[in-house]
Amino acid sequence: MNFLKAEWRKLAIINYEVDPKILAKYLPKGTELDFYNEKCYVSLVGFMFLNTRLLGVSVPFHRNFEEVNLRFYVKKKENDRWKRGVVFIKEIVPKSALSFVANTFYKENYITMPMKNEIHEKDGEVRVKYSWKDKNWHYIEITAENKALPMQADSEFEFITEHYFGFTKIGNKTSEYEVCHPQWEQYLIKKYALEIDFKAMYGNDFEFLIAEKPISVMLAEGSNIEVRTKKNIMIKE
Repeated sequence: MNFLKAEWRKLAIINYEVDPKILAKYLPKGTELDFYNEKCYVSLVGFMFLNTRLLGVSVPFHRNFEEVNLRFYVKKKENDRWKRGVVFIKEIVPKSALSFVANTFYKENYITMPMKNEIHEKDGEVRVKYSWKDKNWHYIEITAENKALPMQADSEFEFITEHYFGFTKIGNKTSEYEVCHPQWEQYLIKKYALEIDFKAMYGNDFEFLIAEKPISVMLAEGSNIEVRTKKNIMIKE
């Protein structure tokens, strides 16, 4: 059953290499960290949620909005195949009702903050900026060539974007939901900028990112998406 249908568009993705030990306490039971070329990743992702429908219903004033999240990558073996997914450290949205629904039904760590976006396409370039505010404004901004390119097999971009499950740690239990979408196209990055107080936003574990240079920066076009209803999964001891 589909819990949510929407479009995810213009995904600005800032990737960092992280010590796996930092993520151990956030790891849902039954999952293990997923690596690309022996590197462990954490990603800051900003994007537009568009034409959102919850259980088939379009809610006024909650159809189009920004989201910024910090996430890492995991996998879970089931019936001799790997399910590859993400775990969210925190997700930021601009309306309290969105946080309430996500926290209530999916037990995710959503918080509400003022947010704004700028998306401009001109002279062969696309510029995307997502901003959010606690005491101060934080932002990520990417400028890229305005020509979407297909995904390359076995690429870093494929690894980052081809995780189709969300896993959530709920005490000693784990919940799982599937996100369905086609492969995404990407834009060639020309430059990027960011201003983020990682300690204030994500706590002491991620303070190191303030001084860390990203391992890569990406801009994905995105697509229509469907989020399936979550389920609690039984973990064999």
